[in-house]
Amino acid sequence: MKSEIARRLKLRYSPVAVLFADEKPDGALEFIEGRWGCVAAMMSAAAKGKTAVFSRSTCGCRGGAVGLGFGNTHRQIPGGFEYFLSTGKGEGYPEGEAYKKTPELAKTFQDVLPYTDIPCQYVVFKPLAEIEPAAKNPAVVVFYANPDQLSALVVLANYARPGNDNVLVPFGAGCHTLCLFPWHEASQERPKAVVGMTDISARPFIDPDLLSFSVPFSLFQEMEANVPDSFLDKPAWLKVAQRLG
Repeated sequence: MKSEIARRLKLRYSPVAVLFADEKPDGALEFIEGRWGCVAAMMSAAAKGKTAVFSRSTCGCRGGAVGLGFGNTHRQIPGGFEYFLSTGKGEGYPEGEAYKKTPELAKTFQDVLPYTDIPCQYVVFKPLAEIEPAAKNPAVVVFYANPDQLSALVVLANYARPGNDNVLVPFGAGCHTLCLFPWHEASQERPKAVVGMTDISARPFIDPDLLSFSVPFSLFQEMEANVPDSFLDKPAWLKVAQRLG
């Protein structure tokens, strides 16, 4: 599956298709069951040409299971997720991440997470270019973009839509912004794009000058269709594009 957006923006890495499947792709990267791993690392591998697969037992961590749509495994975190995200609960429990000031504030974040349990056995990350046109459509398409490219993606997501709020930059884990949040947007009447990989714990798994831009597949199709005759053909963007190489 080709992307004119990727070509025009001269992306460093391939866009990544996120798919639901009941069959495991041959030769895909997969975490060892019971071993820790970060979903963001697998997304980066897929952007560089690999295929990765996750099941409920090979999703890397409890947070990764939530981000991939494998239910609410936050309930399994010793001491409670609200303490893990904030202050910690003391000796014998995981150290708090201090991403929320208090457990009470962390609980308000947990209460609005769009937990879901996908109806398939596997989540697959695959380079978009390797998706055959006749194949099942991805659930989400993920771009890795630098500030110039991200600017263009934000403008393009708003280009044919009313208002100025068609892109979200939500607080959350890296896998939330890559998968869970855009999947939730796919079910909305007017799905929005999600800028992500602002999770400090996930930042080591992505180039320091990149962020993610994740879109439900319907929005990806809309944006691709709007490339011709858009600002991408105008002098303002062409001037910026010169420094993309």
